[in-house]
Amino acid sequence: MAVQVYFIGAGPGDPELLTIKGRRIIEQADVIIYADSLIDHRVCSFARKEAEIHGSASLTLDEITDIILRAVKEGKTVARLQSGDPSIYGAIQEQIDELEKHGIEYEVIPGVSSLFAAAASLKAELTVPELSQTVIITRLEGRTPVPERESLKNLAVHQATLAIFLSVSLLEKVVEELLDGGYPSETPVAVVHRVSWNDEAVVRSTLQDIVKRVQTLGIKRQALILVGSVLAPERKEYRSKLYHKNFRHGYR
Repeated sequence: MAVQVYFIGAGPGDPELLTIKGRRIIEQADVIIYADSLIDHRVCSFARKEAEIHGSASLTLDEITDIILRAVKEGKTVARLQSGDPSIYGAIQEQIDELEKHGIEYEVIPGVSSLFAAAASLKAELTVPELSQTVIITRLEGRTPVPERESLKNLAVHQATLAIFLSVSLLEKVVEELLDGGYPSETPVAVVHRVSWNDEAVVRSTLQDIVKRVQTLGIKRQALILVGSVLAPERKEYRSKLYHKNFRHGYR
């Protein structure tokens, strides 16, 4: 059975960060459903003039499913555009479950996550030797519960690089939990708002001062919080052995 439904990672904002494969599917699709509150509408400019386009910000899961099922029944190709990469807080599993109930073939096309776009904007490596070799992707509990073992306080024990999604509106609570978990108050923090968009804003500070600075700018949504020693200027003192003259390696 041919694939008719594609979940496409549309990237963090900048249409030029869309993958070549993602763009090709958009250009061919008969029906496009995109997260219009998070994805730049210019991504849809790649669509054919006759393509049917739906913004999903006001749609329920049932309504999205109905659009997809109708299109598939009519032999059409559907492009479901998710912001960033679909695998990170993309809520695609519940959509996939509905397709599998009806025996519909689908494909997931990865995209550039806001995490990696933010790291690029900060010109930062998230895994610096001897500082941090682990990146933890997480969020603070809000309307959607988080397992207690994955609370920020518990994750802070690892002192790894943290990428905290969907939590900037609760930044005070984020800082409180990280401090309680053991991060020093001088730990570097970066809040990247609407990364890769024309109005991108970057706030660099420490756990001690980040709340005040972010509140001053009025940032309450669409921002990623990055925490860890890899963001500190002194990280430049650390080097991997990958390109050392005395290091033999087959993967460089």
